[in-house]
Amino acid sequence: MIRPSLISVGCILRVISSRRFGVRCTPYMLLLALLAVVVNLGLARRLESAVRNPQSEVPVPVIFDTDICDDIDDTWALGVLLQSPELDCKLITTAVRDTEAKAKVVAKFLDKVGRTDIPVGIGVKQSGDSWRQTGWAKDYDLSSYRGKVHKDGVQAIIDTIMNSPTRVTLIAVGPLPNIAEALKREPRIAEKADFVGMHGSVYIGYNGKDKPDAEYNVAANAEAAKRVFTAPWPMTITPLDTCGLVALTGDKYQKVLKRNNAVTSNLLENYRIWYKDGLRDRKDVDDAGRNRLTDEKLSKSSTTLFDTVAIYLAVSRQLVEMEQLPIRITDDGFTRVENGAKMVNCAVKWKDLDGYESWLVERLTK
Repeated sequence: MIRPSLISVGCILRVISSRRFGVRCTPYMLLLALLAVVVNLGLARRLESAVRNPQSEVPVPVIFDTDICDDIDDTWALGVLLQSPELDCKLITTAVRDTEAKAKVVAKFLDKVGRTDIPVGIGVKQSGDSWRQTGWAKDYDLSSYRGKVHKDGVQAIIDTIMNSPTRVTLIAVGPLPNIAEALKREPRIAEKADFVGMHGSVYIGYNGKDKPDAEYNVAANAEAAKRVFTAPWPMTITPLDTCGLVALTGDKYQKVLKRNNAVTSNLLENYRIWYKDGLRDRKDVDDAGRNRLTDEKLSKSSTTLFDTVAIYLAVSRQLVEMEQLPIRITDDGFTRVENGAKMVNCAVKWKDLDGYESWLVERLTK
């Protein structure tokens, strides 16, 4: 392969030294030639780096679709996303049940960490409350958000993808009603986007058991998952095989606990509210007891951080073993390996789980 810089240098030298063009090489012209060499060498190095490393200096445009408030791992994933310079978040949409209340949580979080440049989209509303975390933003006025709020989050997904000059990575970490509806309205989004999700269970189930489960993000809306898993976009998922094994304890967790930056402080506020609210049906403890149990949990460890791995897969795949597998969604929400089904890139095993957890801590605490 002939380097672009060498081509440019050769052309410059031939021009300034050729009598045929009647050009006489002066010190000024030589200086210009040398400057051109330096510029071209820099451009060539960046070009070659981009070819060797797809995760180049140019951030990847992403959309983050989340069922935040149902489990706290979505908020951890949001924190990691905001701390990942490789990713340029163009939109965050909320999924499942009271999506407007969830949008308030997202908007307040972005407001508190100084990222109101990111638009928020309200996803498909469904019946039922969204509890656990929504109390954190109960007094937050969504109209006060300084960024853009899309009442129709599904249309915002479509517009963001279709109007993007480059491919968009769609990161989904919950059930998929928003994405299924977007595909229904505009199937062409699958031609302009890559899908990365926290979905499924291939070989390993919850808590590391050696039998797959009907994973919640799929089983909660299997019909939506079927539409998404059969769309013609490249798909990458972290099933329970990898994401179900991630939790921060010991020194790793303490680094997050003690790091008082904008992301970690708001993350831990949400963790406290979410965890305490999960104890509200405990009849054997009063409010003081719930506070004590919450303090004990928050002082020791995170919960399982499923969704954070989807953010990692949008950045890198060096620490996981990937398998391309034909995945079919069953009516009862299993992700079966079945010949003839759509091929999906699956992170089925960790090469270095400790390394991933260290990466996660580094991102959150920088």
